[in-house]
Amino acid sequence: MALLRSPLRRRSFLAVGVAGFGLDLVDFFAIRKAQAAENQFETPPVVAESIIHINLPGGIAAQESFDPKPFAPLEYRGELKAIPTKIAGESFSELLPLTANIADRLTVVRSLTHGEAAHERGEHNMFTGYRPSPALLYPSMGSVVSHEFGPRNDLPPYICVPNAVTPYAGPGYLSSSYAPFSLGDDPARAGFKVRDLNLPGGVDQARYQRRLSALESINEHFAKKTQADNVAAMSTFYERAFDLIGSPKAQEAFNIDAETPEMRDRYGRHEAGQRMLISRRLVEAGARFVSLTYGGWDHHVNIMAGVRGSLPAFDQGYAALITDLDERGLLDKTLVLVTTEFGRTPKINGTAGRDHWSKVFSVVLAGGGTKRGAVIGSSGPTAMEPEDCPISPEDLATTVYNQLGIAAAKELMAPGDRPIEIVDGGKVRKELLA
Repeated sequence: MALLRSPLRRRSFLAVGVAGFGLDLVDFFAIRKAQAAENQFETPPVVAESIIHINLPGGIAAQESFDPKPFAPLEYRGELKAIPTKIAGESFSELLPLTANIADRLTVVRSLTHGEAAHERGEHNMFTGYRPSPALLYPSMGSVVSHEFGPRNDLPPYICVPNAVTPYAGPGYLSSSYAPFSLGDDPARAGFKVRDLNLPGGVDQARYQRRLSALESINEHFAKKTQADNVAAMSTFYERAFDLIGSPKAQEAFNIDAETPEMRDRYGRHEAGQRMLISRRLVEAGARFVSLTYGGWDHHVNIMAGVRGSLPAFDQGYAALITDLDERGLLDKTLVLVTTEFGRTPKINGTAGRDHWSKVFSVVLAGGGTKRGAVIGSSGPTAMEPEDCPISPEDLATTVYNQLGIAAAKELMAPGDRPIEIVDGGKVRKELLA
């Protein structure tokens, strides 16, 4: 009866009413925890059905990629030339000739800004749309998409290629059942094989079905005994694994060898190209959110050698991905997002590199209802700070969620029944949208 002495909100009253119909306290608190928060929001329509997130870790220099400074002094502009693009009056680095040729399908944001110049904190910003907090680990965009929509066509809703490279790519305060499925191998490697995808040796289809039935019985037993996250998450993992193993069509999405040699050559027989190719296969088959990581861009020393070694492969793979999606009629419903945790210093340092710089950097979007052939914002003549149209990670995440049909203002429940908005304070940036 002590529960009835405390002030009751409408949610609590309904929960207590349900408890009065024979549910015990475990059931009551489980229901209470599962209650959705009551803030007001409007769910946007779905424009992008899938997203491919290309993460360039370490902090790629905009000056050597999407925002060259050809008229700045040499110590600012660097050694690379700027080349024209399919966007009139705009240029990219000379190392991006193929991407420059498909720039009329891109939205380049040159005014991303935040205040976190440490790798981990910058990663948290860009993967979650939240500034880091010592009190709470926020969920990644991929985990939020998994939470909101769940699997499609027996494929995991959130997949990392080849692996999740940071804890900030994970579920944060959400249940661990919304963690990404990682390939565990590189599709560019000869003999590439996705871990745990096939039935183990000696297990035929009949034995697989018997195991599935046994699993369902065990899960039902434990579900009645506990609401613990690790038990529920393990149940979810097993269910999704069995769905994947039992679906030849879903498994085929991971079979990069099914692509023609010509298509594999078109993307490039390297890490960038093959990771992008398998990402296209996965979203085409029904994956909702694919996050791939390529390269290491923390070029404090000899940045020219670093970008010359990594950017041409990205250029080939990325241009092939955008063109291939467009040719298949998938680009309008697939949002391709290229991000990094921060940029690099305007001036080249004493070791011929660039150091961390979070005041301004570039990200690139394509498809999924974004503008085609647009450059948004400016970093000024030397990439010092946003000269106009500053865009925050909160704005970027809110805009991405909007295209996916998720209201960033919706509250999810964190531990302790704390309602937390999916993104706090971000705005849908109409400048980025068609």
